Amino acid sequence: MARFGGLLAGVTAVILMAGQLFAAQAQATPDDEPTTTRCEVSSGREPARARPEQVGLDSTRLTDALAFAAGRKRLNIQIFRHNCLIGEGPGNTRTGNTPWNVWSVTKSVVSLLTGIAAERDLIDLEAPIDRYLPPGLGDTRRRAITIENLLTETSGMRTGVVTEGLTGAVPIDPNSAVQALGVPLDHEPGTVFTYSQRTVDLLSYVLELAVGEPLQDFAQRELFAPLGIERGDLYWARDRSGHTYGYAHLLIPPNDLAKLGLLVGNAGNWNGRQIVPAWYLSRATTPSTTNPCYGYLFWTGPDCAENPSFMPADMYAMSGVGLQNVFVVPSLDLVVVWTGVFGNVSAYGPGGIIQNTGELPHEFFRRLLATFHESPIPDPGPYVEPPLVTNPNSYIDTDILLAVFGIGTSAYPGCDVFACLGEPLAPPFSDAPPGCVLLVCLGNDPRTPGIH
Repeated sequence: MARFGGLLAGVTAVILMAGQLFAAQAQATPDDEPTTTRCEVSSGREPARARPEQVGLDSTRLTDALAFAAGRKRLNIQIFRHNCLIGEGPGNTRTGNTPWNVWSVTKSVVSLLTGIAAERDLIDLEAPIDRYLPPGLGDTRRRAITIENLLTETSGMRTGVVTEGLTGAVPIDPNSAVQALGVPLDHEPGTVFTYSQRTVDLLSYVLELAVGEPLQDFAQRELFAPLGIERGDLYWARDRSGHTYGYAHLLIPPNDLAKLGLLVGNAGNWNGRQIVPAWYLSRATTPSTTNPCYGYLFWTGPDCAENPSFMPADMYAMSGVGLQNVFVVPSLDLVVVWTGVFGNVSAYGPGGIIQNTGELPHEFFRRLLATFHESPIPDPGPYVEPPLVTNPNSYIDTDILLAVFGIGTSAYPGCDVFACLGEPLAPPFSDAPPGCVLLVCLGNDPRTPGIH
C-alpha cells in the first residue's frame, strides 16, 4: 500500500510539473511565443487580435514602423497576419469608424461585385456591353466593348484622368455612363491599356442593368452584409441620374475597408462562405495581356502602383489617390490597410509627390519586413527616387470637360448638365447625406454615415 501511495505521489508530482510547464509556456515572454497563431475573420465590430510575436514579428520594431507611417500622414493603419490584427496606428481610435473617400479603391470593389455577378451567371465577362445596354444607347463600335475590356481598362476610349474625375468630385455629372459612351475611341478595344475613370462608371452602370437592381442594393446584400458592413456605415456617391460611381467616391470606414482586405486576402472566403469566387479573384489579380501591372481593376505585382519593387511576386493591391491602399501579400499571409493624405516625400516638390508615390510604401515595408523574426527579404536599402517625367497634359482633356456641358466631340447627344436623354437631373450635391463632403463624413446628425 505504501508503494502504491508512493507511485501515486510520483504521478501527481509529474502532473503538477507538467501543469506548471504548460502555465509557464502560456505566460511566456513574447520572444518565446509560438509563431503559428491563426485567427478567424469576424463579421463583428472587433477583429481578432494577436501579439506580433504570435505571428513571427517583433513588437518593438513593429511599433517603430507604425510610428513612421503615422508621421507620414497615415490617418489609419491596420496590419494583419494570419487574419490577426497585430498592428494599429496611433490615430486608429479616432479614424477607424469614420467614412473616408478611398477614391480608386472603389474600382476594385466594383470588380468584386462583377465577380459575384459572374458566379451567379448574371453577367458574362466575355460578352459585349451591347447585351446589357438599353437599345439605342451608344453606337455599334462602343456597344462591342466587352465587360472584360472595362475590367482591364482596355476599352480603347480616350482618357483624361483628371478631367474625367473632376466633374464627379464637384459634382455636376449628369450621367457618367452615358458620358463615357460619347468619348472618342482612340484604340481598338482590348488592345491598349489606358487608365480611365468614366469606363468604370460605365461598368458599374452595366453591372446594375445586368443584376436587375440598384447596384448598391446588390452590393449591400451580396458583399457588405455578409462581412458585417451595415448600410449606414458608408456613403457611396451617385451621379445626378442616380447611378453609382464606379471610379471613386466610396466613403467607407477604415475598419470596414479592412474587412474587404481580409476577404480578398482569403481568396474571397469568409468563415467558410465563398463571397467572391476564388476563380474570379485569381483572374482579377493576374496581370492582363496589355499591362503587366494590372488585372481586373487590381494592381498586380511588385513595382506596380504603390507596391514596392522588392516585395514578393504575388503581391497585389487596391489603390486610390493620396495613398489609400489595401496591400495583400498571399505568400506572407499579410494584409496592410491604410488611409491618409499622401505623406510621401520628393526632391521634386508637388510634381514628384504625385508621380513618385512609391516612396512611402517602400520605406514603410522596409521597416515592416525588418520586424519579421525570419526576414523574408533582405533589406533593399533606401528608396531611390526616379527623375520627374510626369506630363500634366496627359491627365487633362478639355474636350471631355466641355462635354459635360454638351459641347465638343466628346459630348453625348442630348446629355448635358441640364438634362440627359430627356430625364430631369437631381441638383448637384443632393445625393450626399448630412456631414458628407468630398473626403469624409463627419458630424453628429443621425443621418451621417459611420460606425456608431
